[in-house]
Amino acid sequence: MDLGILPGSADFRANDVQHSLVSRLAWTTGLRLTFLILLLGATATLYLRGALEQYPVSLSIVFITICVGFLAAAIYALILRRGRALSALAWLQVVADQITWTALVYVTGGPSSGATSFYGLTCLVGAVLLGLRGAIVAASLGISIYVLLCVALHSGWLPPPADQAGTGYVLGTEDLIYPLLVNALGVACVALLAGYLAERLRLTGGALQAVARRAHEAEHLAVLGRIAAGLAHEIRNPLGSITGAIEMLREGREISEEDRHLCDIVHREAGRLNDLVGDMLDLAKAGRPPRAEATDVASLARDVVELAKKGDRCADVKVQYEGPSCEAFARCDPAQMRQVLWNLVRNALQASPAGSVVAVGVRQEGSTVTLSVDDEGSGIPIAAEEHIFDDFFTTRTQGAGLGLAVVRRIIDDHASMGAHIAVHRASGGGASFRVVLSSDVSGLRRSWRPPANS
Repeated sequence: MDLGILPGSADFRANDVQHSLVSRLAWTTGLRLTFLILLLGATATLYLRGALEQYPVSLSIVFITICVGFLAAAIYALILRRGRALSALAWLQVVADQITWTALVYVTGGPSSGATSFYGLTCLVGAVLLGLRGAIVAASLGISIYVLLCVALHSGWLPPPADQAGTGYVLGTEDLIYPLLVNALGVACVALLAGYLAERLRLTGGALQAVARRAHEAEHLAVLGRIAAGLAHEIRNPLGSITGAIEMLREGREISEEDRHLCDIVHREAGRLNDLVGDMLDLAKAGRPPRAEATDVASLARDVVELAKKGDRCADVKVQYEGPSCEAFARCDPAQMRQVLWNLVRNALQASPAGSVVAVGVRQEGSTVTLSVDDEGSGIPIAAEEHIFDDFFTTRTQGAGLGLAVVRRIIDDHASMGAHIAVHRASGGGASFRVVLSSDVSGLRRSWRPPANS
């Protein structure tokens, strides 16, 4: 079956997100280690004055925290090198940071420590790594640990460092409420602001990536257009001569049945090559914007079915129409929607085994009209589900993977009219394509359709 998706879809986005998270984790790990060394070094040399004899317990806590920070950095680097469980690593860093800051708060004054502002720093890191959710979790964890620390010191469950005076640690209930509220409010505000900015950046970055993908696709199609123009000139003219010569040779009276069979093969393969050139031209050309008309898609579907029945493939695959015999009008460009339906039917015929049925259906429900093409082929492989409608992607041994790419481009052009396409597994096990169109045709002129044999 001819299957595909835009260059830069789910796999591309997943890889891009993975690479972005690795880069952010690497930067935050390096900056965290540098900051931790500078901050805890300043705590030891400036706040505690480096007096090992005067503050042995506090300095021991500082130095142990530095060692744990180095060990954590080594673990982070190892996990980053393996490239696995990166999301879990991001959460681990957020939790470890808040615990680190708690150790620093404990040795620098407890409830009255100015180091409580670093809980907000982890909220920024959480927002950078994990977005709004990371910032909120970091704030909740930091505030909870700080409150527990203050309550433990106030109730006597946790004594102040033995080498420091307890006057700054043991506060009355009224004196304790103010620093708790101020610090909790500050951390919460930082988390909300960081989360908001992270979400805005994520949305903006996604929009920029979409623009970049569209620019890449436009450049890709421009190159393809030049190639297709050359193919049309260099292939189609001699191909027409070959096809005409083969038809004349096949009708000769003295030709044997074996030679006639060989002529049929050449004629069929020439037709396939002509379809390939046509698909490349359809995909590459800029194309005119679709003209919204009141199109009788039921009659259009019946015409396409009759046209498909005249093809060579219908000798062993049945094509049938399943829909109303009356009119079913939809908002679309009739010529372009005819091409969509024809490409879907041709794709279904190529995917269908001998003796199977390709069903072309029309169903009107409320404000929409749905065109469907179901086959009884092998269906869409799970590995290919994320690559539907990609140009040059195909799961068949023959075919260039262009037919469905043309379908996707036309439906995208019809998006402003409320059109979209989806693919599912058919009840018979094959593929089921659904094109949903708007049935609101008020104010539109009715289209004129050429007959199916034109």
